[in-house]
Amino acid sequence: MKTLTTGLLGFLLLTGVAQADVFVSVDAKGSYVLSNVHRPGRTYERVIRDPQSSLVSLDQQPQMIARQPYAELVSAAATAHQLPAALLHAVIQAESSYNAEATSPKGAGGLMQLMPDTARELGVKDVYDPKSNIQGGARYLKRLMILFDNDISLAVAAYNAGPQAVLSRGGVIPPFTETQRYVPNVLRQYRRLQGLAVDAPL
Repeated sequence: MKTLTTGLLGFLLLTGVAQADVFVSVDAKGSYVLSNVHRPGRTYERVIRDPQSSLVSLDQQPQMIARQPYAELVSAAATAHQLPAALLHAVIQAESSYNAEATSPKGAGGLMQLMPDTARELGVKDVYDPKSNIQGGARYLKRLMILFDNDISLAVAAYNAGPQAVLSRGGVIPPFTETQRYVPNVLRQYRRLQGLAVDAPL
């Protein structure tokens, strides 16, 4: 790969593309893929480094997630429900700022701010128990991801406003002020923890 990446580097420099970090990886079909973002589950080699880049490096990304509060509980829930740990962290940050005792004016409680009826339906007996809350919140978020065909924006919107609010509008983010703020905040933190550019497609 060294010869290949050297050649690619020269080509990019000649064409004036080198304005940000650039990575090369091999996809499932054996083809080489160039990108200025990196995604979970792939092995990358950085061929261009932009000193001013705001992306989190490949070396820093796992440590950044591991340094978040409740990292082990989040990792276990992410694995159990096949969700990115970064997405769970982003939701927890937006919902409670990692305060396990948080209670909303509407009665939602715990790290992922589960409403009483939702908690009961998910089998969460104590919403203020971090492990139970994170597992329940992850289970609920996974359901929303399935419901909205893995569209992260819509799943996150539904987590905030309720799935019916999204479905009744034909699958768009509801126009509620809170939800309109909530979704970009969650996605911004998710991208940051994933090491993605702020405008990277999800």
